[in-house]
Amino acid sequence: MKTIGVLTSGGDAQGMNAAVRAVVRTCVAENITVMGIREGYKGLIEGNIQELTARDVCDILGRGGTFLRSARCPEFKTEEKIQEAVHTCKEFGIEGIVVIGGDGSFRGARDLTLHGIPCVAMPGTIDNDIVCSDYTIGFDTAVNICIDLIDKLRDTCNSHNRCSVVQIMGKNAGWVTLEAGIAAGATSIIVPEVEFDFQRDIVDRIARGKRYGKNHFIVLVSEGLFFDVPSNKNYKYCVENGIANIADFAKRVEQETGVESREAILGHVQRGGAPSAKDRVIATEMGNYCVNLLKNGISNRVVVMKETDIIDLDILEALKMEKPFDFKKYEMANMINI
Repeated sequence: MKTIGVLTSGGDAQGMNAAVRAVVRTCVAENITVMGIREGYKGLIEGNIQELTARDVCDILGRGGTFLRSARCPEFKTEEKIQEAVHTCKEFGIEGIVVIGGDGSFRGARDLTLHGIPCVAMPGTIDNDIVCSDYTIGFDTAVNICIDLIDKLRDTCNSHNRCSVVQIMGKNAGWVTLEAGIAAGATSIIVPEVEFDFQRDIVDRIARGKRYGKNHFIVLVSEGLFFDVPSNKNYKYCVENGIANIADFAKRVEQETGVESREAILGHVQRGGAPSAKDRVIATEMGNYCVNLLKNGISNRVVVMKETDIIDLDILEALKMEKPFDFKKYEMANMINI
């Protein structure tokens, strides 16, 4: 393979730049031309592509976001747009592509492979919701950002005897909320995967904290709680109790506990900032692995982490896999946190 393309697709995640850098540097070391595809599949359709050199990826290892930029491209699901992308690849001499993104990006990589453009994908999303991988690049950094911000909220909660009800990003999954809740010592951790009881999981836990002499509280709520999706075990409860958003949730906490409560939405700040050492290292390993697969004529694969190992799986099989929520860790948090 003489020319490989690389693109980032979907939501940005810290570590994407480290992955692109690894792809470029590995290609340069193997005497493979590498083409940077800007704005994901949208850029592939439109031909927004340029050759990348080792110099082009200098100093991006520690930068957040993606210097290739990203974009949602729902039209790429159509046969017409896939064919346009195939034509673009032939026009630029691209013989294979490394795709960095989430499940939707993986499906695009699968479709391109089936249309004659070999692709290998790797998971880049802060949500850690890729079913076939134990870890996704960006997750560790996002959790650490949450911890830093929650610690700051705790200071003002302590000053005013308040409860901060904090909404955490994570799409339909509660992984970021769970990890941040454990690390920040949140009184309550509410995620879409675990059906919760308002009295038991919030009111009683805050009452227990008061008995221990605590005067301030942190309640973490995953944004997925308010999404009408099959994986959300709590959406029906929210609808039936008039809880449409985090402000309604915080109001309910104050009414039921008597503790002044304020909502806070961390939002897209979770995606920004310099990637952690863990995200830089894993992204580099995965990027290098992807190029080696394509170089050896292997495609239609997704590079994932299983426990501590970097391995590759067939994309079709990977998309069918399930990722069980870590209920054991969730129960541990409820036992330890006050």
